[in-house]
Amino acid sequence: MTTVPVSYASLPRFPRDFVWGVSTSAAQIEGAVAEAGRGRSSWDVFAAQAGRIKDGSDARVATDHYHRYREDVALLRGLGVGAYRFSVAWPRVVPDGGGAVNAAGLDFYDRLVDELLAAGVAPVPTLFHWDTPQALEERGGWLVRETAEHFAAYADAVAARLGDRVERWITLNEPAELTLLGYGLGQHAPGRRLLFEALPAAHHQLLGHGLAVQALRARGAGGIGIANSHGPTWAASGDEADTSAAELYDLLLNRLFAEPLLLGRYPGEEWDLAGMLPGPVAEDLKIIAQPLDWYGINYYQPTSVGAPREAGGGAPAEFAGIEIPAELPFAPREIEGYPRTDFGWPVVPAALTELLVSFRERYGDRLPPVVITENGCSYEGIEDSERIAFLDGHLRALHAAMAAGVDVRGYFVWSLLDNFEWAEGYARRFGLVHVDYETLRRTPKASYHWLREVLREQARQDRG
Repeated sequence: MTTVPVSYASLPRFPRDFVWGVSTSAAQIEGAVAEAGRGRSSWDVFAAQAGRIKDGSDARVATDHYHRYREDVALLRGLGVGAYRFSVAWPRVVPDGGGAVNAAGLDFYDRLVDELLAAGVAPVPTLFHWDTPQALEERGGWLVRETAEHFAAYADAVAARLGDRVERWITLNEPAELTLLGYGLGQHAPGRRLLFEALPAAHHQLLGHGLAVQALRARGAGGIGIANSHGPTWAASGDEADTSAAELYDLLLNRLFAEPLLLGRYPGEEWDLAGMLPGPVAEDLKIIAQPLDWYGINYYQPTSVGAPREAGGGAPAEFAGIEIPAELPFAPREIEGYPRTDFGWPVVPAALTELLVSFRERYGDRLPPVVITENGCSYEGIEDSERIAFLDGHLRALHAAMAAGVDVRGYFVWSLLDNFEWAEGYARRFGLVHVDYETLRRTPKASYHWLREVLREQARQDRG
């Protein structure tokens, strides 16, 4: 029998209209990669290449959400969340990335949205969560402007079908990770290793976001945001070399993806980032900086950064399972003194408070209301007390940021289900629900039951 700790009763009270949700992505859970006219994605092709996925797996079946979505919506209903953040698979809707829309692909999301609404769960679709249509990838992917334009047309097609029932939208998920890991370091699809020459992928994703916002607004959509990954950057020491390296890392992973949206400009005049980017950058920034209804932040951990230990070369190092080229002008360092997840990530709830307060201080009234669009951890086991402690600590840290004046409107746990964890394959489990990958049986974990009680307690407090 699953036992549930009682700490949920001592959590601080969140506002009555606070949005509680969980998140997933299509490429990680749907499966059915060759059904109903779906085209190939960059991740389909990447996973088929020997050595790309650490356990040799792929996502052809994943958790089979495409066929089992009713079962998964029932889990959402049982959990008691008010919203479900899922992603729409671009190659399922527009198989070639541009051109003809696949009505059968949209039919699946039609059914999913209706099932969610019938269960009392608000649908929050993300239009792009890394699964670029392979046909576009073969023409340059996000390195070329054409992809941003096709993305806007795809956004319009989804809004035309679902817009009458969807009140919140997310354009992109974590453009920083796709730029860095997919185009910069080659660790994720499409597997390019371009280092700083990957920066056009950042610009074109942001341009695609702005064009998609325009397309959604033209369809009458509101409640539009983005899901950017952010975390505090800590200098490895007070030495000037380490602080300068940390500032550059923070610029590339945080400011590069926040300031074009919030301030309408690229940061880092000393690095002339705008000069490294393609196209009419000044004109593009006017499109990128479309007003947002809210700003989504995915938070997992802070990063300690210092100068490379061997200037000008040396062997690459591995950090958090990612190979870091020695020629980069910064190097992540291990953060000591904190518990770690099974992924090896440090658990630092206070860094979430630090991050949110720093965003409010840096951007002031240019920062829209914030939603935590992802926060979670990888642990094995169904009696997952470590995940409960993680979520408990981060909810308290979130509340502390709100008490300090940050306008936070919602919190989404990553993830509802154990799933295909990108280059890690099925070796990492982030779900509130355990999935047996042989039988696909779903089993709610202790953390699922704990969060259900958290939400019930919040509702009891609301009733007063």
